[in-house]
Amino acid sequence: QVLLVESGGGLVQAGGSLRLSCAASGRTFSSYIMGWFRQAPGKEREFVALIRYSGATAHYADSLRGRFTISRDNAKNTVYLQMNALKPEDTAVYYCAAGDGTYSTSYASAAAAYEYWGQGTQVTVSS
Repeated sequence: QVLLVESGGGLVQAGGSLRLSCAASGRTFSSYIMGWFRQAPGKEREFVALIRYSGATAHYADSLRGRFTISRDNAKNTVYLQMNALKPEDTAVYYCAAGDGTYSTSYASAAAAYEYWGQGTQVTVSS
């Protein structure tokens, strides 16, 4: 069992930055692939980014690459999402998730690959 708790969301003006954190507790954190997803009102949950346990491999949604950066600190059992140059269309509830570390990057870009989910943190970007 893995418990995930997100923090760092809030209201920011367009062009601003936020850093989300996801603290994990429970089973061995370093063995999991960690992902960030987001869900805007009326839309399906969409992939944002993932990072493997070593931190050496990160993968991003094409539309977000260059503005968002995922990182993890296995010693602190925490994964981060640095979001820069935010746009109103980035407004959503952001979720972190933990999945089997053996999954391929392609498979792990889908929500179905993740067994554990946090409660989400709201990010609102004003224009």
